[in-house]
Amino acid sequence: MRLFVALYPPAAALDDLAARIARLRIGTASARGVNVRVPDRHLIHITLAFLGEVADDRLPAAQEALGRAASAWRAAAGDSAPLLNLAGGGRFGRGRFSILWVGVGGETQRLRQLSTTVRRELRRARLPHDRRPFRPHLTVARPGDRLPAADVAADRAELAEYAGPAWSATEFVLVRSHLGPRPEHHRLAGWALR
Repeated sequence: MRLFVALYPPAAALDDLAARIARLRIGTASARGVNVRVPDRHLIHITLAFLGEVADDRLPAAQEALGRAASAWRAAAGDSAPLLNLAGGGRFGRGRFSILWVGVGGETQRLRQLSTTVRRELRRARLPHDRRPFRPHLTVARPGDRLPAADVAADRAELAEYAGPAWSATEFVLVRSHLGPRPEHHRLAGWALR
């Protein structure tokens, strides 16, 4: 099974982001039926750790590791969840590989500490996970080369100025993902951060 650990922004943050995306060129293109691959709202998340393919019999070990991570976080942070907001943005890739993203602002150092805690417990449990540096963001579209480069660049510039409402990250979730033309995410378990 394909697994990752995620934070899901609350409805108010997603509403604000959706309103901004609707005003961008990717938003108007999507409304016209151009497949710029704006993800469905329920799929939008911040990945704390990507495990990739994990054998079914290792799921309990993953859940135990994440339970330890949540306990360690609460012991260190007390009743304090990271205060975040969606802010800034940019582009990964070029041409047909263009991806537009929105960044994360607020208590990002605490968010990095949370990701480090999660990854440490996954490593202790000998579970696979992506070793790349944590770069908190949300993918908002994969326009590829279906929009002119100038439109993608203009949207990137507008996303760089974006600042959404603040929210507390009160839970992280273990998610199973299914790839394909209509990706699906299934929340397997969640752990409170306060």
